[in-house]
Amino acid sequence: MGKIALVFPGQGAQYVGMANDIYNSDDIARKVIDEAQDSIDIQLKKIMFEGSDEELSKTENTQPAIVTHSIALFESLKNKIDLKYDACLGLSLGEYSALVAADAMDFKDAVSIVKKRGKYMQESVPIGKGSMAAILGLDRDKVNKVINEINNGVIEVANYNSPGQIVISGEIDTVKDSINLFKENGAKKAVLLNVSAPFHSSMLKPAGYKLKKELDNINLRKCKVSVVSNVNADYYAENYKELLVNQVSSSVLWEDSIEKLIDEGFDTFIEIGPGKTLKGFIKKISSKKKINVNVYNIEGSESMSIFIESYKRGEI
Repeated sequence: MGKIALVFPGQGAQYVGMANDIYNSDDIARKVIDEAQDSIDIQLKKIMFEGSDEELSKTENTQPAIVTHSIALFESLKNKIDLKYDACLGLSLGEYSALVAADAMDFKDAVSIVKKRGKYMQESVPIGKGSMAAILGLDRDKVNKVINEINNGVIEVANYNSPGQIVISGEIDTVKDSINLFKENGAKKAVLLNVSAPFHSSMLKPAGYKLKKELDNINLRKCKVSVVSNVNADYYAENYKELLVNQVSSSVLWEDSIEKLIDEGFDTFIEIGPGKTLKGFIKKISSKKKINVNVYNIEGSESMSIFIESYKRGEI
């Protein structure tokens, strides 16, 4: 029997209308979403269900919206079936959802913290000073080789997402100037991302310092199931706050994290939250390793019903 991991999405998975169907059809999900709105000082439901793209895309709104959507689904699912899982992990912001699912952090604290996290991340670098780009079709050694050849300005790897999909981050002119260099070195595609800050780069260290003060005010418990950290692709041990502080300005080792779990016998991954991005990454990672894994996605009422039926039939 293989092992099951829950995976939670990060920033970029949001869309207007997110979680609206579960709010209107599921009492448990509604309670979670109401609780989130009550714990922060924004009209979260309005922003999620019917706001503008611009409003939802503000980092301090995006982050609580995604965590709320993910945990509303998670709590609803737990209420419907006796869900067994052996590990949790999340992409960047999704790590907070993972810590909630592992009972290491209270949901209210997570929503409050990620709203501030988003604000601090945005404030660290003035708009127009930083940028990010997706580099497709190059392996990590080649990407790092190109970065090492660039000797002006900040440019770093932000995300190792999956084989051939790496995101870079840094000063806007340096990132823009690197695009052609990556293409010359064989990248199938190198494109600037529509983001407001150079996430997961050393430019965001000031956000980590501010975040530490907020984390010092909340209670973190020992994880009830293993949680894999983005920072080191290893399990959380004692230094929870340190990992969350460093995570803001460190590379997201997503590919390494999934590989670790696959190597340890995990063969089922359940993506819980908006979008299907992680499902795609996991499929590519397992394909590279030539190992078949099952990946499910739960985004709303319909996908949850389909998943529950499979679970009850013993297919999961």
